[in-house]
Amino acid sequence: MKRIALLGATGSIGRQALEIIDAHPGLELCAAASGSQAVDGLAPLTQVGGDLTELLDRAQPDLVLNAVVGFAGLPATLWALEHGVDLALANKESLVAAGELALDAQRRGGGSLIPVDSEHSAAFQCLEGRAPDQVHSLVLTASGGPFRNRTRDELTDVTPAEALAHPTWNMGPKITVDSATLANKGLELIEAHFLFTLSYDRIEVVVHPTSIVHALVRFRDGAALAHLGYPDMRVPISFALTSPERAATPLVPLELAAGLTLEFHAPDLDTFPLLAHARRAGEEGGTYPCAFNAANEVAVAAFLAGTLPFLGIAEVVAEALDACDGTPARDLDDLVAADAEARRHAEGALKVA
Repeated sequence: MKRIALLGATGSIGRQALEIIDAHPGLELCAAASGSQAVDGLAPLTQVGGDLTELLDRAQPDLVLNAVVGFAGLPATLWALEHGVDLALANKESLVAAGELALDAQRRGGGSLIPVDSEHSAAFQCLEGRAPDQVHSLVLTASGGPFRNRTRDELTDVTPAEALAHPTWNMGPKITVDSATLANKGLELIEAHFLFTLSYDRIEVVVHPTSIVHALVRFRDGAALAHLGYPDMRVPISFALTSPERAATPLVPLELAAGLTLEFHAPDLDTFPLLAHARRAGEEGGTYPCAFNAANEVAVAAFLAGTLPFLGIAEVVAEALDACDGTPARDLDDLVAADAEARRHAEGALKVA
């Protein structure tokens, strides 16, 4: 029996994870947490808000599914990695912000780190543990979000409701807005760098509107392997929870004879500059990725609150990156300080936006 601690139990990932755990006789929910919604009775141990590492200390799970949104998920990520507990990571922001600190913790702890994002899960499965020197490059796909093919001028007055109308995925508000700005793909770019030990010039992002191909890996011998499937997060969640087994899921298999459109385009970085800002932050290294994530969280919250225009999100992030010194973090306290500093710069930028 594999005992699961589910963090972010009431979000989109959490709700789907509960379906999978309930349907699998070899999985047991031992702890559940949410940021603000009640989870009483969901598991033997539950918690709303507060320090998630205290819950994990009490639960002692075999696997942690971290589906917390944003930087708040970082302490739980580091707890799992330090303690050698297998980590199913849906909280990409914690790996983006922590980077080398997280990988150092994993090396000390020795547990598995299994990505839950559909693109990283796909790449993980295509790679199957192959050494980085066998890989030519990795291609992450982006749906393009609800504003694909729009010009910058056409995005001046878009509303939060329009940004939340994603064409292929059903996700929470923060990640859906990030998809609309391509910031989500920027976060995934940085995450992939750390997960797969690939330099940024070997990670490509392409727009793939139908979201059938989730990732593609090119190898040094000229071969390319792709992971295909209908856009449904239950697939990567199930893989992360039951790996190395592939448990059955109640999903329609991919029907090739029905006709599939597999078109790919380069992203429009002039209209959606956050992807370029993320690549810049990743290449600069240090705490620049942490600053990118923090400023983006502040800007997205302001957009959803109606106090910042859609195009202002990228402007706020760019200003925060310009103000960041990028000094590498030595520990969690340094990361918390870098996150707070970037948020102060972003909030200052909001006042003049």
